[in-house]
Amino acid sequence: MSRYAAIDIGSNSIRMLAADVESPQSMKVLASDRQVVRLGKTVFREGKLAASEIELACQVLSRMVEQYRKLDMVGVRAVGTAALRDASNRDEFLARAAAIIGHPVEVISGLEEARLVHLGVQSLWPHPKHRVLLLDIGGGSAELILSESGRIVEAFSKPLGALRLTEVFLKSDPPNERELARMRKYIQERIAGPVSRFGAARVDRMIATSATAAATVCAINRVRRSRRDRADRFQATAPQLRQLFQEVSSRAATDRAKMTGIGPKRAEIIVAGVAVLNEVVQELKLSRLYYSVAGVREGIIADLSHRKVGMEQARMTADERRVVRDLGRRYGVSAPHVRKVAELAGMLFEGLRPLHRLPLAKGRLLEAAAHLYNIGHFVNESRHHRHSMYLVANSDLPGFEDRERMVVANLCRYHRKSMPLESHEAFQGLDPEDRNAVVLLTPLLRLAVALDQSQEQRVGRVETAIQENTIELRLFSDRDVDIEQWQAEQTAAVFREVYGFPLRVKR
Repeated sequence: MSRYAAIDIGSNSIRMLAADVESPQSMKVLASDRQVVRLGKTVFREGKLAASEIELACQVLSRMVEQYRKLDMVGVRAVGTAALRDASNRDEFLARAAAIIGHPVEVISGLEEARLVHLGVQSLWPHPKHRVLLLDIGGGSAELILSESGRIVEAFSKPLGALRLTEVFLKSDPPNERELARMRKYIQERIAGPVSRFGAARVDRMIATSATAAATVCAINRVRRSRRDRADRFQATAPQLRQLFQEVSSRAATDRAKMTGIGPKRAEIIVAGVAVLNEVVQELKLSRLYYSVAGVREGIIADLSHRKVGMEQARMTADERRVVRDLGRRYGVSAPHVRKVAELAGMLFEGLRPLHRLPLAKGRLLEAAAHLYNIGHFVNESRHHRHSMYLVANSDLPGFEDRERMVVANLCRYHRKSMPLESHEAFQGLDPEDRNAVVLLTPLLRLAVALDQSQEQRVGRVETAIQENTIELRLFSDRDVDIEQWQAEQTAAVFREVYGFPLRVKR
């Protein structure tokens, strides 16, 4: 399990999401926040950010960062979209935002925004066998994405955000017929290219995302704003969209705000947002659209997880790896074997993080122990685990602190035979945190050693499945791994002793 935070600095609002990710389709939300800031309001009229908007945005960011900072994030990514792409004075805001977040803010392109939207939707609502049209309407831009079998076929980003269109075209309240006609013509011209490209393709489903889509589907399905997350995967038919556009475009903002699902802030820009949804559905002759709660934030989380951002903290640096390999070579270890043990140990450390919950830095100590666990054979075959501990404890390991070296030494000591006992002086010399790490990591090292018992690197990879009453290890190989499977099963008793779960090993 990895823990990530995403910040989406949009033209209309700023959104934050912090989540635990166990798998590409398993995301547990830890913190979520959204606030309307309207960074694009003056950008779309005057080309620059207003000082008041910058100040409000920084206050919002400070509040959001405080929410996830205490949650031990592995990785954080903050992105800015259309308003920041267009603002001539964005550098001032970007510098202040980066100082608050502790990470740079990336001003992403419209196509990168589309990619993240696609990732977000596919992570929460996969469509592995369908052709899907995604439409994300933000404050400054709209992204149209054609996806087939879970992959992007084509994507377009157009200046059709609800806030931008409102600022440019809708001056009256309610808007007059001329304003509406000019806006609809502008929308039709901007979507003509995508429509011609997508029109020939059979679309199995259209999915709309963003707050505009949420408000639209909630209004049509009579879902209150406070419950809009429950509208996930609700639909709106083409006739319902036409009717809603007629209703919102004929009412003043104060009256639109009273409609179910549409609040005061959204009421100010809902006419333009519904117009875009309606035009796309009409032009592509689609019967309906569905709403997804996913968006850029969820896409960022999925992307960080897929790229394993931050997990490098669980691996040794190149210099550290050279140090331990040199030490292993000095004592005659089999380099291919210990490399495989280290690789498998890393897979186990990552896969079992929801159980051990150790800091990522402990993973590099497990990796070091995997390289050095059997150097004691150089001294004597008998009790070689104790000799390994002595050699590591008394060797110079540049890059490792003394306490880290002693954790590695203890892991080598317990890769076989007994688990740590009160009578073991070296183990008791560790501080409580390190003693806990040794206990939790020892079964992982034993498993990794067992999975290359033949020293022929037969196991390609190992995956873990944390089930309700058991832990399952799945071995992947195109060779016979009966010996490795049997050896791994012999560690089940120690694993259960430490983690409290039975262990099942299967091909």
